[in-house]
Amino acid sequence: MTKIIGLTGGIGSGKTTIANYFQSFGIPVYIADDEARKIMRSSEIIAAIKNTFGEAIFESGILNREKLAKIVFNEPEKLELLNNIVHPAVKKHFEHWLLQYKKIHYVIYEAAILFESGGYKNCDFIITVTAPVDKRIQRVIERDKTTRELVLKRINAQWTDEKRISKSDFVIENISLENAKLEVYRILKILKIKQKHS
Repeated sequence: MTKIIGLTGGIGSGKTTIANYFQSFGIPVYIADDEARKIMRSSEIIAAIKNTFGEAIFESGILNREKLAKIVFNEPEKLELLNNIVHPAVKKHFEHWLLQYKKIHYVIYEAAILFESGGYKNCDFIITVTAPVDKRIQRVIERDKTTRELVLKRINAQWTDEKRISKSDFVIENISLENAKLEVYRILKILKIKQKHS
């Protein structure tokens, strides 16, 4: 049976880079945030968001993601409302995606809020990617052309590294890519041993 490896980490930790490296070893990777973005374009989800957050966050019928982000990252209860709309749809999509990999030993399920969404409960192993907060902030500012204040709000809306690590099987410190790659290789060797004994 296919084992699900949850891959998580705070915003800017570089978990997608790590996910891509796992993929280079032939391991299928599901990027939950990317899929959630696509799902949020579906008429069913758009209707639910409109119903919950009102017309003000839409421009010419198109969802303004920045306006929505400002609302949900300032009010935790609003973030929870959004998650309750999007996460069940992502879960269903992942279950369909998984069907095509029945003969594969491992797949990676990469999600920023793996713990907060409860997605970790479906994982056989969990990897947390960490990086110093300043490095994470810098990466997100460069990537999203945003401000330090907005990045900090998003960091504070997520679990801390300490909390994530306490519930994880493996930790990858993503300060230098070379070191992170060595960690990926080490984890793959451990998983191979576990596979032989299962």
